[in-house]
Amino acid sequence: MTTILVTGGTGLLGRSLLERLEQPGVELRALSRQAREDTDGVSWYVCDLHTGEGLAQALDGVDVVVHCASEPEVPGADVESNRTLIDAAAEAGDAHIVYISIVGIDDIPYRYYRDKRCCERMVRESGLPWTTLRTTQFHQFVATLVERVAKLPVPIMVVPRGTCQPVDVDDVAARLAELALGEPAGRVDDLGGPQIFSLARVVRDEMRRRGSHRPVVSTWFPGKVGAAIASGACTTPAHAGGTVTWGQYVGARRGL
Repeated sequence: MTTILVTGGTGLLGRSLLERLEQPGVELRALSRQAREDTDGVSWYVCDLHTGEGLAQALDGVDVVVHCASEPEVPGADVESNRTLIDAAAEAGDAHIVYISIVGIDDIPYRYYRDKRCCERMVRESGLPWTTLRTTQFHQFVATLVERVAKLPVPIMVVPRGTCQPVDVDDVAARLAELALGEPAGRVDDLGGPQIFSLARVVRDEMRRRGSHRPVVSTWFPGKVGAAIASGACTTPAHAGGTVTWGQYVGARRGL
């Protein structure tokens, strides 16, 4: 019996991952900030990853921790919770830490990416067995980003010149499940979607899906972040292992 704990179990990736880990020979646990009823396949533990409250009980006897919890909009939050989790896991034993990260964090000088890079280093230097997977952005993230931009009262949508390689969350969950059930592997190959598009193309597709025909213009964005995006830092052409295309994702949302 392998006991696996998933952080961020109520999130988009966490929910998909839990479904794939519900199989014979696996005792499955997940963390939540609020009390939840256990299901046939998952035992839920109330935990605060910042203070560590509830972690010791959740980690007792755990063989693998898949760390999916993240707070991208709160500066430093991921670093704080990552440190708390690693310290508690080290005290509890020698659980294998599987960490999910993002393609391009070495090259894009964005605050959240700096936090992810710091978390990777903490996992790597923790003294615990570890595996880290970097992926490109989820289809849903791209759609959410467009939704926010679409609310701006402007006649023309301006996006950075560059490319993206959206990946399906279920593809990522399947790979994470495989890694969680395997041996510690360190930094594994990145995972990206099956196709690479210009950011303008993806934004235009999503806007059309929403019934908007506002022009979408691609332009150079100033600074190091804009330069990194324009260089293709958000993509991983050699590791296009995803199975769901952007068109299939958009079509599914349209009900086609």
